[in-house]
Amino acid sequence: MITIDQKIAEYFNNWAPGGWPVGNLLACILALVLTVGLCSAIGIERERRGRSAGLRTHLLVGVGSCIIMLVSIYGFPASAASRDVARLAAQVITGIGFLGAGAIIYRNSGTKGLTTAATIFMAMAIGLACGSLNFILGTIGTIVIVCVLTVFRKFEVKLNKVSPFIVVRTDAKSAILGKVLELAKQYDCTVNELHTEVMDNGSVEIKFFAVSNTNDFNTPAFIESLQKIEGVEYAGTLNGHKQ
Repeated sequence: MITIDQKIAEYFNNWAPGGWPVGNLLACILALVLTVGLCSAIGIERERRGRSAGLRTHLLVGVGSCIIMLVSIYGFPASAASRDVARLAAQVITGIGFLGAGAIIYRNSGTKGLTTAATIFMAMAIGLACGSLNFILGTIGTIVIVCVLTVFRKFEVKLNKVSPFIVVRTDAKSAILGKVLELAKQYDCTVNELHTEVMDNGSVEIKFFAVSNTNDFNTPAFIESLQKIEGVEYAGTLNGHKQ
């Protein structure tokens, strides 16, 4: 199926004197410029939140993907009859997968960088869409991504108030797991995805989701009750467990 953008390129090719592919050149320039603008919208959002992969990283991923897609389309005219323009795009997807994995960090406080890794992958997808002259698809996709990163964050904050991610650090000799479960029962919430980890200093860290059975779960009061348990060194929410 020929896109509207490809039809425009063909129109300028037919209009240019001497058979010069002016339309293809204009389409390539437009694809690169549009990729810079669209990926900047995602990169600026990540940059403002202080993520490891910010504006420049998303621009490089998007522009690089766009160039590879353009090379796949226009770079091998001699083999036009037999070439598969999707082969280079498939390799880009594999390569960016490794780059995105490098943005994911696991520390004692949890896993970070998942959203940033996803935005890197989406910058690649936008670059491929623009490079294949699907400008409308790339633009609409960027709008959806920015909405997910900004508007949906407010919904996520509301959900975290009802189901906060709790971190409790305690002395290794203290058996408080039963007390935590009993306290959760008092606050009418369920403990989900509970994990325990022995820290380097010998203390034990307990992490879990406190999923409330009601809509008026009092997170500060629950945290304060956890801090009053004998042997607890620290209790609090891990608001940045999903980045």
